[in-house]
Amino acid sequence: MDNDNGINSEAESDVSNEELLKCQKEKEEYLDGWKRAKAELINYKKDEIKRLEEVLKFGQESLIKEILVVLDSFDLAIISEGGEGLRLIKQQLEDVLKKNGLERIKIEAGEIFNPALHEAVSEVESDKPSGAIVEESGKGYLLNGKVVRPARVVVAK
Repeated sequence: MDNDNGINSEAESDVSNEELLKCQKEKEEYLDGWKRAKAELINYKKDEIKRLEEVLKFGQESLIKEILVVLDSFDLAIISEGGEGLRLIKQQLEDVLKKNGLERIKIEAGEIFNPALHEAVSEVESDKPSGAIVEESGKGYLLNGKVVRPARVVVAK
């Protein structure tokens, strides 16, 4: 009987070692899968936060574009009427827009045309080098660093 018990014991031991190894292997696979899933979730959360920040940052773009048309009308009214009241209202509107991330694209005399910031409306003969901006014919604007309307310019041939 002792031999039988010894043989059964060895067989049971082999089976339990095999089961233990199988369980350990499964545990490692499940743990690795869980770690990958956790890392993917963390990356997803980071990407989603970035996307939401972009939506918040540029969600006002269509409103800003509509208000820019009003700003242009103010410019025309000030030129034609020369009214100080209109200047004050325009300044208030510009301050609100600036506070919300809008800034004007500044054009320097003789600056070289940059298609990322400028829209060429015409070319003229000039003493300036070819591609230099001769005149600004329409203001351009950036919203949080992104061009919402390029500056319209006249460029030297």
